[in-house]
Amino acid sequence: MRVAAVQLRPVLGDVAANLEACRRLGDEAGAAGAECIVLPEFFTTGMGFAAELADAALPPDGAATHLLVGLARRHRALVGGSFLCRDRDGHVRNAFLLVNARGTLGRHDKDLPTMWENCFYVGGTDDGIIATGGPTAGVALCWELMRTRTARRLRGRVDVVLGGSCWWSIPPWPPQAVSHRLEAANARTAAAVAPAFARFVGAPVVHAAHCGPLACRLPWLPFAYRGHLEGGAVICSASGDVVARREAVEGPGIVVGDVEVGRFAPEQWLPRRFWLHPRGAVPAFFWSYQRLHGRRWYRRHMVGRENGLPR
Repeated sequence: MRVAAVQLRPVLGDVAANLEACRRLGDEAGAAGAECIVLPEFFTTGMGFAAELADAALPPDGAATHLLVGLARRHRALVGGSFLCRDRDGHVRNAFLLVNARGTLGRHDKDLPTMWENCFYVGGTDDGIIATGGPTAGVALCWELMRTRTARRLRGRVDVVLGGSCWWSIPPWPPQAVSHRLEAANARTAAAVAPAFARFVGAPVVHAAHCGPLACRLPWLPFAYRGHLEGGAVICSASGDVVARREAVEGPGIVVGDVEVGRFAPEQWLPRRFWLHPRGAVPAFFWSYQRLHGRRWYRRHMVGRENGLPR
């Protein structure tokens, strides 16, 4: 199966600009013959602690879904990606929709928001398995690829894993000798999660990504975040061999490759711990305090708002 993963340089909170960039990159992937095209997590907005994201959630049948279906129809492909989706119950979720030319085949809501993501959506409970009429797809988004329970719910049950990340760096905070070491480990983890996940699950992985700089406020702290998005778009086989990769420093674009879809014997045993990979001290700290802050911020700023519209 020929598959493609998109690498996007997002404009934080600018739905219209991001949709147009995804249309161009999706058309490029379709022209390359991709039968399955994957857009990154938060392809409509990017992600950071920015108040404008509160107005950027789209309805399930809105502009993001129209983009996905339009790409699917033009290129006769499966197309998927996740966006901030405000459902009829008034809550926002990080919803990955997989569509074909006839419409939506299925949806996965990311289970746990990561760090400042807690400000903008609540988690889901589905198993992330989507029937396509052909290969069965499993969905895993960003730090879902870090969790043992994600691999357990997909292991031996899917023919291909689709997903994407919005993975930010650790800035060069003082002491810089320490932060540089921590960021080197963070970057290695970001690059390794998709190939490792393929070995845990026994299916190829198509992983889309963001790239470029990221600047935003930091919750409850007197200084700002200034870093970049990393990890890169990657396609890998069920054995974790990299078929194609686009490094984040290469900027926006696509990777295209041919993978053998199917359910293969996983090459790696699942650990008994919660995390598949060590998080490191800085991510663990930000995970905890931003989760506490984000749940309060979400209740105050997100619940009951109207759906956003492309600007």
